[in-house]
Amino acid sequence: MDFFAVVDSLRAIRRFRSEPVPDALIVRILAAASRAPSARGAEPWWFVVVRDPQRRAAISERYRRAWETGQDMTMRADADRDISTSPHYARMMQAAAHLASDLAEAPVLIVCCLDHRLLGPIAGPEGLRSPVAAYASVFPAVQNLLLAARALGIGSTLTTLHTLFGPELKTLLDIPPSVEVVAIVPLGYPRDRFGPTRRKPVEAIAFRDRWGVPFTA
Repeated sequence: MDFFAVVDSLRAIRRFRSEPVPDALIVRILAAASRAPSARGAEPWWFVVVRDPQRRAAISERYRRAWETGQDMTMRADADRDISTSPHYARMMQAAAHLASDLAEAPVLIVCCLDHRLLGPIAGPEGLRSPVAAYASVFPAVQNLLLAARALGIGSTLTTLHTLFGPELKTLLDIPPSVEVVAIVPLGYPRDRFGPTRRKPVEAIAFRDRWGVPFTA
């Protein structure tokens, strides 16, 4: 696909068909992820490809509980009050709830990891936390993953609810203590269609030379 066709139609896919994704496509997607830049050229990423139904089910159950906890907190605090009346909100939340109810519906889960051991002075104290530069060395790879999947007709979305069950997830997948899980990306052939997506125009989000002066061609 043309690059801009990929970008213009990339959207979060949260409902998947049951047919398997071939290993060859996963290799191509991960190869694209590995082409991303990183601080010091460290390539501090690892990807755990979870196909095993029992492991996917175990992750899915924990993900569902995390979603329910998060939704309870959101409702109690009315945290979405600023966007709950937006046209896209109900549809987005319905799709997110579907993903949460059965994450294992996705035939593949890619657990994206940041290896603090490879970051040297960029890593925080004792390698337990990272400054912005560290995450800037892994999320470009995750975005490459999402784009490559779209180009191959594979649906995906970036999720971070694992932060509510991080230790359990690391134990389940034997992930070393110094390696941080930064995202779970489900992959599968989509039940929903891709874009085109609707976003704010450039002049609404970009400024020329100083804040407040719209950037227009």
